[in-house]
Amino acid sequence: MDRMFRVLGFWTGIFAIMFYIGGMYDTALVFLGQTGFFVLLSYLKLTERMYIYVFGAYLTVFFIGFTYYTTFFMTTGH
Repeated sequence: MDRMFRVLGFWTGIFAIMFYIGGMYDTALVFLGQTGFFVLLSYLKLTERMYIYVFGAYLTVFFIGFTYYTTFFMTTGH
């Protein structure tokens, strides 16, 4: 399970590089933070159950933040 978090870190790192190249610096920093989070977490040698709990908490925080952002900060298509 720790290898899966390294894979997540790899892909969020790829996204961070692409966002940086595309000039989206704020988004690149968010993905760089997620990369660090996933890679550091992968080296903690937690139990598989704990990795699942951490990932569930991560998804919960992401969906709450994404819903808040899309509801209150995204502009409509007018």
